[in-house]
Amino acid sequence: MNAGDDRLQSLQRWMLDALIAPDGTDADTIADTFLPGPNLSSSACLAIYQRSYILRLRKCLEEQFPASRHTLGSALFADFADEYLRTYPSDSYTLYELGRRFPKWLEDNRPDRDQPPERRESWIDFMIDLAAYERDLYRLFDAPGHEGLPWPDASVDDEALILQPCLALIEYRYPVAWYYHEVRAGRSPRFPAAKDSYAVILRRDFLTHTFPVTRLHHRFLSLVERTRHVPTSIKAIAVEAEYPVDEVWRSWRHEVRHPWLEAGFFIERAVLEG
Repeated sequence: MNAGDDRLQSLQRWMLDALIAPDGTDADTIADTFLPGPNLSSSACLAIYQRSYILRLRKCLEEQFPASRHTLGSALFADFADEYLRTYPSDSYTLYELGRRFPKWLEDNRPDRDQPPERRESWIDFMIDLAAYERDLYRLFDAPGHEGLPWPDASVDDEALILQPCLALIEYRYPVAWYYHEVRAGRSPRFPAAKDSYAVILRRDFLTHTFPVTRLHHRFLSLVERTRHVPTSIKAIAVEAEYPVDEVWRSWRHEVRHPWLEAGFFIERAVLEG
């Protein structure tokens, strides 16, 4: 790397710092780096970019976390977003990845993080779970899917079924999926009580859906995800739950198999691998 490359990288790092932390930018350095405009100083010219940059990124976060913004309120969410962006500036060619670390940032920066779990604020737990759900949901918008390929019907053998690629199994301490969809429907739901929540998020035919499931169904689907084999997973969940295996097979065949096929939980192994 030559001296010119070093100077360019140094300028690029300085520019990024100036955009994400405007208060830390020295006026003399700005004047030495930028030419003034016909009617604006160097600092005023840079300020235009500083304001537009942070506003654009903040708008992206608002779009990725609409229920979190609703819950916190516009002003507080903007403060959180700006601080997050100072910690984790955009580092990808696409703004799709901008919010990927936001739930972890909330967890790492919670004011009661040094307290034992039983003394932590419940509303913070809820906000972390809500942001994690919104990130899971947003991630599946553009994740590799099964669009354009055939979906299995009831005639496909259990041995051939595997979970579709654009699917996430989620579990949270609060019913955040319900809360999110209440907000998106234009309602103002109350802060929900803590309740273990299990769901499946998937995309089928370019539409993303969330399906609540029981804890046992969530565990069974986790086994299917790991083993990629429905019969093996049925036998394993029967042992774990201490249910007769015939009863589990009956539930699979008569209660959940058809609805889950219709919803798009499964694809046929041969279609994916062929």
